Amino acid sequence: MTVVFRWGGVCAFTLLWSVAVAAAQTGSAKAALEKDAECTTCHNETWAKPVLSIYQTRHGNKADARTPGCRDCHGQSAGHLTDMTTPPDVIFAARSKHLSAADARNASCLKCHDSSVLPRANWKGSQHESRGVACTDCHNIHAADQKVLNKATQADVCFACHKAQRAQVRRISAHPLAVTGIGSPPKMGCSDCHNPHGSTGPTLLIKNSVNETCYTCHAEKRGPFLWEHSPVVDNCVSCHTPHGSTNAPLLKMRAPWLCQECHSGDHGNQVNSGANLASAKVTTVNGLQQPGAAATRAQLAARACLNCHVLIHGSNHPAGSKYQR
Repeated sequence: MTVVFRWGGVCAFTLLWSVAVAAAQTGSAKAALEKDAECTTCHNETWAKPVLSIYQTRHGNKADARTPGCRDCHGQSAGHLTDMTTPPDVIFAARSKHLSAADARNASCLKCHDSSVLPRANWKGSQHESRGVACTDCHNIHAADQKVLNKATQADVCFACHKAQRAQVRRISAHPLAVTGIGSPPKMGCSDCHNPHGSTGPTLLIKNSVNETCYTCHAEKRGPFLWEHSPVVDNCVSCHTPHGSTNAPLLKMRAPWLCQECHSGDHGNQVNSGANLASAKVTTVNGLQQPGAAATRAQLAARACLNCHVLIHGSNHPAGSKYQR
């Protein structure tokens, strides 16, 4: 028979059980540290590359039973333990002449991250995996503060490979990836739109389509609208360049030339192009005309087509079929 005493409404048995669990966890943590000591005896604070800082990260939290030890990631490395000139089974250091293949390095991480801990279900077959990118190309597991996990420095990690995007985000119109306030981090990072570990959407987007990804911030563009603009419904990048543009707001080109890609003969006037000026004439909906016979287009002034068609993403007004109201 079990006797349960109660002190102040708290079950004494529960308290004793909690103490026993805590003691077991402490013993398990000590055992894990003793096992790591086979490595940290040599790879200590005097080692050229900081190693012991891993104990300031989640991967060094020995109170968590899921926490790996040195040999869980680097392999059993029996030869290395007896002869330091023999490299460990798996080496992650990029500057090492014995650097392991990307597949071998990733396999060490996927022992946990394939299904159990923060599972990366879409990693296999993703753009990064198929191009030989290793987890440690972006993550520094031993660092207490990983650059790729900090919005203030995340973009710099991505830009190491994505150099075209590095230039684009510094254009006059861009998403605030490279913009910081005084004493504040950037308002967004690459991972706000992309999932580097794999995605069911295009270009590693966090959602299944470009539009759904954009709608996570630009919800007012989602609709549904009574009068929908087909290019908007189809794909936001039909008109916008997401990383940065020389035209506001992130447009591929300035209106009215952007609009002319689809609307080439509206308003019974000349097309906004000099394609036929070699013949000393301009193109109009009525054929080729002398420049003097072609009036200056109102669409070339101010906000161009948007002077009148202000609700270009869609309208809910009964008379808004032309996106004017």
